Amino acid sequence: MTTAQVTALRTGLLAFIAIWGTLLFPQLIVQWARFGRLVPRRIVSTAAVLGYACLALSMVFLPVPGPGTRQLAQTIQLVPFQWITDVRTDMTGSGLLSALTTTAFEQMALNVLLFVPLGLFARLLWRRGLIGTTLLGFVCALAIELTQLTANWGTAPFQYRIFDVDDLITNTTGAALGWIAGALFLALRASKAPASAVGAKASRGERIDLTETR
Repeated sequence: MTTAQVTALRTGLLAFIAIWGTLLFPQLIVQWARFGRLVPRRIVSTAAVLGYACLALSMVFLPVPGPGTRQLAQTIQLVPFQWITDVRTDMTGSGLLSALTTTAFEQMALNVLLFVPLGLFARLLWRRGLIGTTLLGFVCALAIELTQLTANWGTAPFQYRIFDVDDLITNTTGAALGWIAGALFLALRASKAPASAVGAKASRGERIDLTETR
């Protein structure tokens, strides 16, 4: 991870702390008024989504170019899976290890991982299907790429990030993988629930109806 990326993450973390610190107290008031108690799960969910948004956006858009920053030689990349060619170009030797340590592969992997939490949230919190989650990932990725293409909609002095079709592919893939991970988690939890219920009854000496586990 580069120094610029570390700085971006630090900025995103500070933004999260500031925003969540501002929203937490009103959220607690709303929960108490609506439910008559605090709901920790909702508080944690809000913090997780907000934290992810702050960190992801900071990674995508920061640092903003300052005085003396060189403009990009290439601003648009429309060749699908160009990252594979870039990996081959960046390899200093032969073999899988050499490919995995290239900048091109690391960038591709980071783009996938960046959207995995979005897929998890879509499945676990928002109960979206795989197709809906994939479309959500694509739309979010496209919005980011268009913002980069237009130099943050004209607010930046010039375009400082490449519009890359590979980013659309990898980000969308990350959202789909996150949904699959969330679905597997729910399936595993559901499969363990009947066994836990049977074990609890057995420990209390209650009669176990075997049809309940079918």
